[in-house]
Amino acid sequence: MAPLYSNENFPFPSVEELRRLGHDVTTTQESGQAGKAIPDEGVLLFAIKENRVLVTLNRKHFIGLHTTQPNHCGIIVCTFDSDFSSLAKRIHDSVISSIPLDGKLIRVNRPNE
Repeated sequence: MAPLYSNENFPFPSVEELRRLGHDVTTTQESGQAGKAIPDEGVLLFAIKENRVLVTLNRKHFIGLHTTQPNHCGIIVCTFDSDFSSLAKRIHDSVISSIPLDGKLIRVNRPNE
C-alpha cells in the first residue's frame, strides 16, 4: 500500500482506522510540521519529499495545487464524514483501486454526494 501523509485538518480517528487497515500513515503532528502555518504548497512539497500520498479535507486548495503541480506522489481529497471508520474504508478502497498513485488526484466523497 502507498505511504500516506495526513495534513493538519484530517481527523486522527480516520488515521487510526487507515493504520488498522494496513496503511503506513504519518500525520502533520507526528512529523513536527503542525502549528507552523505552513502554506498548502509547503505541505504538498513535504509529502513529495517524504514520498507520501497527501490525504486532506482541504479539497479546494489541493485540487488547485494538483493542477499547477502535477508531479506529486498522489493527492486524496475528502469530504468531511463524522463516520471516521467509513471515511477510512472509502480511502482504503480508493487507494487499492488506483495504484499507482503518482500524479493522481483521488476524490473521496461522503455517500450520496
